[in-house]
Amino acid sequence: MSRRRISLRQELPLLVWLVIVWGALWQDFSPGNLLFGALLSVAVARLFYLPPVELSGRFNILYAVPFALTFLAKVVMASMQLLYLAVSRGPRVKNAVVAVTLRSHQDLLVTATGHVISLIPGSLVVEVDRSTSTLYLHALNISSPQDVENLKNEVLSIEAGLIRIMGTREELEILRTEATA
Repeated sequence: MSRRRISLRQELPLLVWLVIVWGALWQDFSPGNLLFGALLSVAVARLFYLPPVELSGRFNILYAVPFALTFLAKVVMASMQLLYLAVSRGPRVKNAVVAVTLRSHQDLLVTATGHVISLIPGSLVVEVDRSTSTLYLHALNISSPQDVENLKNEVLSIEAGLIRIMGTREELEILRTEATA
């Protein structure tokens, strides 16, 4: 099986991430340990087949910081709502599996959106359909069609934030045309 060659510019974020993970796993960010982690990262990326992670080549820190703060606020709010539901309603809480079709067809953005959603208490990705970029979410406290629409809008809002941070120019253009429509 011949592997398509990936440029260092495209592979560099993966290698940097692997080095950071190596340092975190060993809880040692000394230069020697990071150098060894870098050598291992290159070896892993070259010897083992990893599907190429196509990056857009852009990262907007001006959107990343507010996104991270909003995410933390959502985690806190959802935790409080779950505490309330557990205490007040207990096992009578209704739930549902909801399908949400995303705008992006990039594996990285679909995965990132799914992880962000799963990290917010009360929802979990149970299935991903890569061919249509559809996330199937198990969500708590869904008892009406309006709750389903609110969840879908929340997921699409998170995806839009991730597109603003690291999406392609084409995806940004889709967001702009949706905003003006």
